[in-house]
Amino acid sequence: MREVENLARMAPPLMAWYDVHKRTLPWRGEKDPYKIWVSEIMLQQTRVQAVLGYYARFMAKLPTVHDLAAVEEEELLKLWEGLGYYSRARNLRRAAKMVVEQYGGEFPRTAAELKKLPGIGDYTASAIASMAFDEPIAAVDGNLLRVASRVADIRDDIMQEKTKREMRALLNEVIDGARSGEWNQAMMDLGATVCLPNGAPLCEKCPLRRLCAAYRNGMTELLPVRAAKAARRVEERTVLLLFREGKFALRKRPAKGLLASLWEFPNDLGNLDEAGAAIAAAKLGLTAKSAERLESAKHIFTHVEWDMSGWFVEVTGEGENLVWVDGAALERYAVPSAFRVYLAAARQRLEAER
Repeated sequence: MREVENLARMAPPLMAWYDVHKRTLPWRGEKDPYKIWVSEIMLQQTRVQAVLGYYARFMAKLPTVHDLAAVEEEELLKLWEGLGYYSRARNLRRAAKMVVEQYGGEFPRTAAELKKLPGIGDYTASAIASMAFDEPIAAVDGNLLRVASRVADIRDDIMQEKTKREMRALLNEVIDGARSGEWNQAMMDLGATVCLPNGAPLCEKCPLRRLCAAYRNGMTELLPVRAAKAARRVEERTVLLLFREGKFALRKRPAKGLLASLWEFPNDLGNLDEAGAAIAAAKLGLTAKSAERLESAKHIFTHVEWDMSGWFVEVTGEGENLVWVDGAALERYAVPSAFRVYLAAARQRLEAER
């Protein structure tokens, strides 16, 4: 049985808790929509601790929306290297250009207008509008869905868009209009640090414990209801560190699809043996002189998992659609974190060659 009336009583204890326990983050307390926007995009599907260093470097290099609009894509992707989901960075740049060219460098002040910018959906628009412009609108992410589901005993699947719309409407009715941005951040902090997504929530520390229907009914580990995700497809790949005259080969990925337009070490489907690695090099117009097995690695994307093996292959020839880079040049190319193990191996080999 839903107890949605509990939601209307959350604000006083929630905000009192937040004033004492809020996390210290570099974008907290900001009213600059640019800084809020960049932080929120970085935080999508990325842990807070992983974002901190990236955010500081990004702001040092691109402190204003005008700087972001003017930056070259390769430089932007290098700044983003390792954060993953690179379409986020491209959409940031596209949106920055729109803000500069169509809005005179000033961000739209409402969630409805912000959603017209590339890469900004309901959640991000609501976060910016509430935190920068005090619009009383709930920024409904997984944290808010989880807290609200437990407090109000809502047993609908939170992965369904219908459920999200209904809960967004409920939370818009109960948000603290005087502190809308901080209310959203308080709900996020509560979900991230107390009303946890995995394992038992820390109910003894929760300011909403007396209001929480899930706590009272012993449902905290059953709520929220969340449909099981489809199993990821597993894909075997062999990564080739092709080495010639003190340089490694990189190639650019296709303009569309996974890791679009990023630089990678050449790779082929399957778990190739030494002969297979030589054949793969030959398909690129190269002749293998020697090959050395590298360590295996794994990288998990949203819908696919790469199980990777690797070969260091010394080659001759120019190759096709390849660029050859030494240590200094390698640092200028945005190589995604999927190849982290092999990037480290390439750097180590180049250092040894000095």
